[in-house]
Parts: sequence; C-alpha cells; structure tokens
Amino acid sequence: MTNTIALVDDDQNILTSVSMALESEGFQVRTYKDGEEALRGLNQRPVDLAVLDIKMPRLDGMELLQRLRKSSTLPVIFLTSKDDEVDEVLGLRMGADDYIRKPFSQRLLIERIRALLRRQDLAQDEFNPQSEAPLVRGELVLDGARHICSWAGKPVPLTVTEFLILRALAVRPGHVKSRDQLMDAAYGDNIYVDDRTIDSHIKRIRKKFKSADDQFSKIETLYGVGYRYRE
Repeated sequence: MTNTIALVDDDQNILTSVSMALESEGFQVRTYKDGEEALRGLNQRPVDLAVLDIKMPRLDGMELLQRLRKSSTLPVIFLTSKDDEVDEVLGLRMGADDYIRKPFSQRLLIERIRALLRRQDLAQDEFNPQSEAPLVRGELVLDGARHICSWAGKPVPLTVTEFLILRALAVRPGHVKSRDQLMDAAYGDNIYVDDRTIDSHIKRIRKKFKSADDQFSKIETLYGVGYRYRE
C-alpha cells in the first residue's frame, strides 16, 4: 500500500526536488508552501507522515505541529536549521518524532521516512489473531494493535516514538534501560540520535501522563544510567 507524505516548506526548490525524489521511491506526495496551507490540507486529507520545515511565513512549523497535536498523532519529521539546537529540542518536546538538519541529503530523508513508517507499523502491530495482547501494568494499558495508550481509564495520546519508548520501559518494570537501549527500541539499529533526543521524548511522555494524573511518577531517571518504569 502506497504511503502518502506531506512536505511543507516555503522553499520551492526543496518542494520540487524532494517531492520528485520521494515519488521516484514510490511515495505519493502532497506539497504545501506554508503552515496555514498545510493545516487546511491535512485536516481535509490526512496523510501517513509529514515533513515540516520550522521557519516558514504565516504559520511556522512549531505552531503547525502544536495545532496538529491537538487532534492527531501523525508521525512528523522536522527540518531544522544547521546547528540550531534550540529548534531541535523545542520540536521534540512539542511532539516531533525525528529531525534532520539542513542542508540534508535526499537519501537520508528517505531513509528516515521509511524508518519512521516501519516504527509506526511496529507500534501498531497489524491486527490479526496472533497479535499480542495489550500490555497492562497496573493503571497503564498499551494496546499495540490499535496504538492506544491509557492511564487509569483515561486516554493518553502518544506519538509513534513515544509509544515505543514507553513500551520498552514498561515491558520489564524495575529494569533500567539505558538511552542507547531506548534509542534502539524507538529508532532501530541503523539510526543514531543523541541523548538529548531521548531525554526530550521522556519529558514529553511524562507531561502527557501528568495531564491525565498530576501524581504520575512511574518513569524514574537514574542519572548517568538511564530510565526505568517503577513496579
């Protein structure tokens, strides 16, 4: 089944060259030149994944992501300015799944897109009679078949990356997971992200659970070691 990618950037050269590269790899592509145009289009015609530039006129990538996250866990890759760590950290904390610094190679972007779509399939576990049962840890329920997370009966909307990180922690409560192990669980063996990326995802997960329960404290930080899910 062909995946549809939304490409949002105010640089027409990027829209043209990247969309051609993606289409040559078998993807369907919808291009948008700014955030406002993209928001209208994505609300009317959902896609499988979005690639968003951060710095755009009218509605920038940060604001677009914030609005999308009110009703969607759509996988998102940010395009950030070279060496702009502030953009990367803010984007991850707001719910982006991945980021790529400009200038970037089209092959790298295509590999990241494929990896994120594979992670989404892994998180959702195609429904079939052999599909794994939901993971239950006290008040926590993680249903991979339907990509649903809940805490004490309240829904907690997680992105693909957040879902995979939390599942890696909750599968073995009390056991410490290093950042490298969480990186492998969420991104796969062939993609490297730095420690700050994992930390930002953990902060985002905690924030979402605290919205459902302000006493939530199940994810513990072991400084210099990693994270664990409390039994």
